[in-house]
This record gives sequence, C-alpha cells and structure tokens, in this order.
Amino acid sequence: MLAAALATIAIVSQDQSALRAAPRESAPRQAVLWQGDSLEVRGQKGDYLQVYDHRRERAGYVRATQVRNQSLTPESAPELLSVVRFLRDMPGSEALGISYVATYLRAAPAAAINGEAFDALGTMAERLARRASANRANTANDMVAAHLEVAASYGVGMASFERNGQMQLCYNGDAHRRVLAMPATDNQKATAALALTREDCISPTLPPVERFALDNWRAEVLDRIETRDLPEVLKNRLRLRKASVWASLAYQRARRPEFAPAALQAAGSRALSELAAINKSELMETDEAAYNDAAIRVGASRWAAEPTLARNTAQAPTKLSIAVSPGQPGETCVHLVDAKHDQTKPLLTRCTFSVVWPASATTNAQGTALALAVQPLDTWREMWLFRQGQAGWDVQALPPALDNPNLGYVEFAGWVPGNTQMLTARETRVEDRYKRSFDLRRMDTLAVEKQADKPNNLSTFYRWQSPAWKGQTVSVR
Repeated sequence: MLAAALATIAIVSQDQSALRAAPRESAPRQAVLWQGDSLEVRGQKGDYLQVYDHRRERAGYVRATQVRNQSLTPESAPELLSVVRFLRDMPGSEALGISYVATYLRAAPAAAINGEAFDALGTMAERLARRASANRANTANDMVAAHLEVAASYGVGMASFERNGQMQLCYNGDAHRRVLAMPATDNQKATAALALTREDCISPTLPPVERFALDNWRAEVLDRIETRDLPEVLKNRLRLRKASVWASLAYQRARRPEFAPAALQAAGSRALSELAAINKSELMETDEAAYNDAAIRVGASRWAAEPTLARNTAQAPTKLSIAVSPGQPGETCVHLVDAKHDQTKPLLTRCTFSVVWPASATTNAQGTALALAVQPLDTWREMWLFRQGQAGWDVQALPPALDNPNLGYVEFAGWVPGNTQMLTARETRVEDRYKRSFDLRRMDTLAVEKQADKPNNLSTFYRWQSPAWKGQTVSVR
C-alpha cells in the first residue's frame, strides 16, 4: 500500500509500460507495469518520472506519457469521480477504473462518499471477472491475469470454482454490499442486488444447508429493493431473479420436513407470480437467456404451487393412484395402489431420494398407466411412467435430456386414445442452447415419434393435450 502521507501519485494508463533502471529507453527493464498500477512519484528527469512501485517494492523510471499524475487532496475528488464515471462502462479498462475508484476514496471527504463510487467499483470488478472466465487467446489471458493482480492490490477479491469443466471467477461482492448499506439511488441498489444474487456465481459444491441459507438471504436482498420508480427493464430483471430464487426455495422447502404444505405452496406460487409479472414488451434481447433460465427453473418446481394431494384424493376408486411413505433417511417411497391393492400390498413400489410431487399423478382412462413428476434437483425434473405390461407393472424414468443434469424439465401433457401413445413437453438448456419440444411418444418405449417446437404445429398434440396441463404449464408462454 502507498504511504498515507503521499499527496500525489502516478497511475499507469498503458499496459506493458516499462519500469526502467535509468531514464532512457536502452536502460534495463526492472518490471512490466499494467494499467491501474499506482506509483509514488519521487522526481522527474526529462521525459521520465522517477517513481517507486510499492506493490513490487522496486524503484525506477517510467515515461511520463504512460502515467497520469493524480492529486490526493479533497479538491481533486470531483475530477477523479468524473474519470470513474467515464471508465465505469468502458470494457477493457476495469483495472484502470478500479485504481481511480481507490484514488477517489482516498481523496474525497467521508461525508461526500455515497453509493456511486462503490457501484462503479462493483460493476468494473464483475466485468473483469467475466473477462477472466471467458475463453481468450494466450496474449489476452496474460493481460487479464495482470489486471486481476492490479485489482487484487486494491483489495478487490475474487472467488473461483469449477463449473462444467472450466474455471469460473466471480467478484466477492464487497462493493455491492456497501451500496446496499449506504445512501444510493434505487437503480444502484437494484443493480447491486442483482449482482449479489447471481445464480452462476454460486459454487456447485455448496452443501445443501449452506445453499438453503444462501437462497433465503438472496430472496431477502431482492425483496428489500424498492421497485416503484425503477425503469421497466430493471423491474423485469428483478422479477426474473426472484422467480429463479423462489423456484429453488420451493424445491428446498419440499425436502425439509419442518415446512408445512402452506409454506411450500407459498414459495411455488411466488415463483409463478414473479414469472407471470414479466413485461414481455420491455424484455431486452440481452435478457432472453435469463428469461429462459428462469422459466425452466420455475417449470421444474411448478408443482409446489399445487395443493399436495389435490389429484391424489380425487382419484376414482377403480383407478390407479399413488401413496407415498418415508423410506431411509431422506428417501421417499412411491407405492402404486388401486381399489384392490393398498399401500401394504401395492402393485409396485419405487423409492427415491428425489422430491416426489403427488399432485402430479395422472392416470389414463384404461387404468394401465400413471405419470408422475419427480424432481432430483432444483433445476431438473423428470417424469416417471408406471405401466402395465404382459409381465406385470413396471416403471421407467424419463429425463428431460440425455446429458448430465443441468437445467431442464419434462412433463406429462396428455393421453392419446388407443393406449399406445402419450404427450410430453420439454424445456432444456444444453451447452448454453435452449430447446423447447412438444412430443408424441410411444408408451411402451417412451421413444419420440413426432415432435414440434409449438403445440399447434403438431396436430395430435393440439387435439389431445390435457386442459389441466395447458392451464398450469409454463412451457406455453
């Protein structure tokens, strides 16, 4: 850190500036400097400044045209803040901008500091983390690594973890927390809340107990933002984030016995209502991915909004239904029952550590098949199909896609007369590509016979889709 007594510093403005042993181009290079590096000015010789680099603990000379001298007096604070405003939204200049924020915070009187400087700091730190996480050429990687070191010298912390086989960096959010805790505009607070609640910056190895606590904190942060005077675009982004968070909380509450069905239903309903409140006319192209993500997350947990036994108790005595009971710790056992076979002597039993949604159980007219929604993860919902064959009853699980569980759901959409076909709807994200599919499947193999991207584009689907499914699904939006 620079000595507190310094009144003037030099901020490096050009990448790969040379710190030389003497004030001439042919002198040996002591170090390579990067934009944002702060230097103590000790004198000037010709075109060179005599400086001391406290971060590297080296003295030397640097060209005066490669740095900008900045005063640390209170009078210089407005000028420094103007530069921060200019650099805030300039890609590639994050390290330089962070340096100017640090210089402004040192120069400005305490009473003059509000959320604007920390909003800029958080925005630039986030953008720098995204640059570091992206795939770049080797030269660019060296530059980003150097900028990260400069940012770290000012106390900007980054968290790193592996996601989908690649390392990802995320800003730790200290500046955003300060924005929420001090005077700031509603826009600045909303931007800070969105940055602090990013889904992609949650470690995939976070234990369930810690994840549940984090999601509750995320919901609280988002609910504290005053949205009345926000632009519609920012309101949409907050609604999308709230929908995703509450969908995750609905799944997590379903896994915890201490939550009553009313609390579970409240979380599911909140997720649906936030998604339904999106103003599509104000939805920006850059928010399409976030909209699809939120819709799939809500779709995966949407059965939480339904009364737990709504369909289970409405089953006719002569038709199939299910009963659930606890198995091993954390396990749920599903029993297929009918008028002649109760839970003690079921037609079939299958146990799972996933969340079972009894309200989703749907039986065909012949009583030879039953579809059930089962959710292994908060972002992944499968469908179980119980079928009666020549060898008796069996059950087969149908995943949304044939890849590692990531983001997706598949759901029952209707029975086709004839007892050989059924309808399903799917939404998935695979390798950052979104796919929505409405399928006609064989019941014996679950193979897709026909599919379309819209229900109306498949005549069989349009004709035999379940009215209950159409009224509840988020895949048609």
